[in-house]
Amino acid sequence: MTLRATPLSLSTAQVDFEAQFQARLHWSGDTDAAIESRVADILADVQQRGDAAVLEYTARFDGLKASTVGELELTQAELKAAFEALPAAQRSALESAAARVRSYHEAQKKASGESWSYRDADGTLLGQKVTPLDRVGIYVPGGKAAYPSSVLMNAIPAHVAGVQEIIMVVPTPLREGQAKPEKNQLVLAAAYVAGVSRAFTIGGAQAVAALAYGTATVPAVDKITGPGNAYVASAKRRVFGKVGIDMIAGPSEILVLADGSTPAEWVAMDLFSQAEHDELAQSILLCPDAAFIAQVQAAIDQLLPEMPRAAIIAKSLNDRGALIHTRSMEEACDISNRIAPEHLEISSREPARWEPLLKHAGAIFMGAYTSESLGDYCAGPNHVLPTSGTARFSSPLGVYDFQKRSSLIEVSEQGAQTLGKVAAELAYGEGLQAHARAAELRLQPVPPMRGAA
Repeated sequence: MTLRATPLSLSTAQVDFEAQFQARLHWSGDTDAAIESRVADILADVQQRGDAAVLEYTARFDGLKASTVGELELTQAELKAAFEALPAAQRSALESAAARVRSYHEAQKKASGESWSYRDADGTLLGQKVTPLDRVGIYVPGGKAAYPSSVLMNAIPAHVAGVQEIIMVVPTPLREGQAKPEKNQLVLAAAYVAGVSRAFTIGGAQAVAALAYGTATVPAVDKITGPGNAYVASAKRRVFGKVGIDMIAGPSEILVLADGSTPAEWVAMDLFSQAEHDELAQSILLCPDAAFIAQVQAAIDQLLPEMPRAAIIAKSLNDRGALIHTRSMEEACDISNRIAPEHLEISSREPARWEPLLKHAGAIFMGAYTSESLGDYCAGPNHVLPTSGTARFSSPLGVYDFQKRSSLIEVSEQGAQTLGKVAAELAYGEGLQAHARAAELRLQPVPPMRGAA
């Protein structure tokens, strides 16, 4: 049977547009109760038994048997060897992508990641001290697919931020018919290029637990970043508070705002680029040109049979895709802000005209030549982005996610005379006498400091 991909065709002029639009957007991020229960058991077990539990679950879920977790650690020599063994074209592409990602995050650090301070007229110093996290863990998917780009996007900003230890975990399951697991060499090479400190071939909830709680072999980290399956997402949600996490990611999304000036085949392939991730991915086109929308549908019909992941693309587009005819580009921008997509392409002759109208998106790709896939791999900005409408209040992964800020306050003797009275007045009003007295004791006359000449 011939596969067909027919995204829902909508028009904002339809009487029932709002109801159909909301139904198409809906996606439940609720984790299955059985998964939640199983994850809770795994986390508790790893917290209690450490390495022994990690080995047991890795053998059960990945078929990877070892006598110690140390056997599952990838050495720096192995990472380097993987890089050096790559074909020259892959080595060059990996190094080029890493350089662009590093350059972007270095600029990000200079713009927002430096300490600062100033002094009041009375000599009081106020400021902010920015310091990196000591140790972070990055989770790299390795079950159904391997993503060396995820290594670059998680490890490089951590490295730029100044994190001293970056611990990578990547599931490396033993597949049917294999005598030993096949380690993805491009992932290992990316870890070498990105400056990963230590790496382990473990995954799932047990890997998240090992990073959060620490074991005899896997060191506990301060924050865990990186995407994973439902078990990984549930585990990250549960360990939050013990450690920091980046976000709970939902299915991948792309929204294309098109004015009809871009080749329809380009737009169709951009919709495919997210649909091929999985059946729950969402691809939406917003366009005021009905004839162009028809051209995109025709391009979808023509190009789909050529795609190796055609079945996944078709399922995604049929269940969650949409081609929406809008009254204008302005209306398309309004709808985009309501969706707050992960990836937003402005496929237009005048992208700079529409960009100021767009408030909510994980990343904005401006102009017909800026395919979302360039951002996934090598443009420079991070590809770890908020999904499921969370771009309304969340940001891409960045240097700032691997730093923390401490306030700096150094009150001068003169400043204490003014601030002390204000603080005492407010403290008495709250019924906190010790707070008030601590401030008042520093009002003049001031007794000589101990040890002073």
